[in-house]
Order: sequence, then structure tokens, then C-alpha cells
Amino acid sequence: VRYAGRIMAKRGTGKTMFVPISDEWGTLQAYFRKDDLGEERFALIKKLIDIGDWIGVQGKVFHTRTGELTVHVEDFTFLAKAIRPLPEKYHDMSLENKSRRRHLDLAMNLESRRRFKQRSAIIAEMRAFFSEEDYLEVETPVLQPLYGGATARPFTTHHNALDMTLYMRIADELYLKRLIVGGLERVYEIAKDFRNEGMDRTHNPEFTMLECYAAYWDYHDMMDLTERLIRRLALKFGQDGKLQYGDLVMGFAEPFRRIRFMDALQEKTGVDLMALDDAQVAELAKQHGIALKKGMGRDKILDELFSELVEPELIQPTFVMDHPKELSPLAKDHREAAGLVERFELFVAGFELANSFSELNDPREQRRRFEHQKSLIEAGDDEAQPIDEDFLEAMEAGMPPTGGMGMGVDRLIMLLTDSNNIRDVLLFPHMRPEAK
Repeated sequence: VRYAGRIMAKRGTGKTMFVPISDEWGTLQAYFRKDDLGEERFALIKKLIDIGDWIGVQGKVFHTRTGELTVHVEDFTFLAKAIRPLPEKYHDMSLENKSRRRHLDLAMNLESRRRFKQRSAIIAEMRAFFSEEDYLEVETPVLQPLYGGATARPFTTHHNALDMTLYMRIADELYLKRLIVGGLERVYEIAKDFRNEGMDRTHNPEFTMLECYAAYWDYHDMMDLTERLIRRLALKFGQDGKLQYGDLVMGFAEPFRRIRFMDALQEKTGVDLMALDDAQVAELAKQHGIALKKGMGRDKILDELFSELVEPELIQPTFVMDHPKELSPLAKDHREAAGLVERFELFVAGFELANSFSELNDPREQRRRFEHQKSLIEAGDDEAQPIDEDFLEAMEAGMPPTGGMGMGVDRLIMLLTDSNNIRDVLLFPHMRPEAK
């Protein structure tokens, strides 16, 4: 056989040497013997190689007395020198050091390599799912003249040739809906989005998002699609449809729980929130230790209460439905409940995994929603959405009833690989500059 990889250790007596060599898939031991190579070549290899170097070997495979698969080296080729030594103990590397020096993490840790290969396999399985569901994969602009489709602060840049400000997209939504208007009835995109916000265990400024849209669907149809997708991934990458996440075990084989936003919040607070005025809602939030920001409206405060009181307890897969209207300027009014919209969020292990609407397709109502968002911006809400005239113009050409869903791919991969921090599933997460 011929085999090449990185030298991970070396040991031996005067006339023999055992060298574990690691490649992408694992480690194979190489056995060097002076009687086979000759005194000069054996002395050369013994003196030349260090841990971290790259080498190719050729020889016959055998098992040692302890059963270890080994190549009895007949010839070798020195491939590359590591002039900077590998860390002596991988497990002493902190999460920050692993994230900052991913090349060392991958070189030293087979589990890390396995996790990132699994990430690729998960995304491939998602694409296979949408292909089977007759969705068309598309690509939309990263640099946009307006940001929209989500509630977030954007990154800003300048286009020199056009002398104009551009924004890195915070969501793909508005462009994908234009494709629905154009007659592409089922579309999806798996792409990078960018939000100029804080970083924590489940947030990175640059992240991968899945968004999909289907004409003639509503949020109930999207709920069913989302459940089919997540169950398929759990069955393929989990154990019998169950996933272990830290100390938690979540089951995905049974139908997902479905609860209403206001019902869950009322159950937790013991208060009929619909009966409270704005000042009473704000006071309730303060009682629960929630800091209120300038420009926060009633519905945004309710969302903060929900995040604080309800979300951490949503361990098993749970659809939270029918949100307050102000939180969802792109969602259709609820067909039965005034002041609410047809929206769901999927929660698993205490964090949000997906978000979906029956998409608003009335351009006049959409303009009114955008005008309200503009008033929130003027009141100090830096996460509200600006008016997108190009999107409104597209809607005015006629947009069919549509269901849409967005899912955080990185969080999904955290769940499927039992990774506690989003940095564990990003090859090169954003980091503060290293102190010198």
C-alpha cells in the first residue's frame, strides 16, 4: 500500500521506529526498520522527521502483536516540514484557541473533522429533501440597496463605482418573494446572512440561513413541511429519531407540540395580557427584570417576556403560533384573531430553530406595515425595517397566497451534532483580535 499524512508521534529503539501517521480519515501506524531501509536512509529519516511533518510511505500491511494495523515501510518520501510545532496536548486547547486556530483543531482532533464533515452531509440532505419536494434552489444578492426581511441591524458598505451605500443582507426573504411574484412557485436558498449584532452561544454575525417559499401555501402547510424536514434529519443523524443535546434528549418521531404565543405567555405569567394596557405590560416586564429599550412597543415587550419566561422551557420540538402583529410586519393578519398574525416559530432545546409566516400579499397593507416600521425607526428602534419600494412594486404586480419559512442552519447543526456553542460548527467564527 501507499499512504500519506501527518506525523503525530514517533517512538522506537536504535534499529526500529514506530510512527503514527494521520490523514483525513484516521491514523495508520508506520514501522521503519534499519535492516530494510539501509543504515543511511534509516539514519536520515530518524534525524529528519518531527511531529507535525508530512510523509508518504510504501510497504506491506500487517498487524502488530497488540492488533494495531501497521505499514511495514519499504520506501518513504518526505513531503513537508512543520517548522512550528503542534500543541503537545490537544485537550489543553481552549474553545477560543480551537476557533482561532482551526487548522490545529482539525489536525489534532478526529472528532472535530467528523463534525464538520457531518455539517456538509446535513446540508446535502437538506438539499435532497427540497429537491424531492419540487423546490428550485436559487441565489439572491448579498449586497443590497436596502436591508429587510428580518428585524436586525445590518452591516454597511460603500460601492465606489456607483457611489452608493449598500447593506449586506440580513435575510433573503424579499428577493425570494419577488421570484414567487414572477411565477417560480417553490423556491429555496441556503446562504450566508449578516447581522451587526451581539455574539453569544447561539449567535454569530455571519451565519447560514435556509429560506423557502411556496405559492398557494399558508403557515400550516409550512409547519408540516418543517416537521417533515426536521424529522428526516433526526432519523438520519440521530438515534431512532431521538437527539442527545448535552443532558437533554429530544424525540422527533411523534407529532410536534403546537401552542399559541399568547396562551403560553398567559400560562406562565398568570395574567390575561390582552386585558393589559401598554403601561401595565411595561410594568410587568420590569417586574420580571427585563430592561426596556427606547422605542420598544407593546408587542416587542411581550416578545421579550416570552424570550425570558417561556423559551428556556421549550425543550421538546414545539411550534409556537399566532404572534402579535407588530413583531411580524411581513406576515398576513390572522384569519380569526384580531391583532395577531399567522406565524410560527419552532423551538427545540430552548432555542429558536425556525420562523414562518403566511406571507402578507396585499401591497396596500404591506405599505401600511412598512410605514409603521418607519415610525419605529424614528422613535429609536434601530432593528425596525425600512420601506422597500422595489419590493412593494413587485407585490403590486400580484403576489399569490404564499407560505414562507426560515431556519438557522448553524443552530440546526449544533443540535444534530450535540455542539454546545455555535463556534463549534463554524470553521472560522468571528473572533476579537488576539491580544499581542
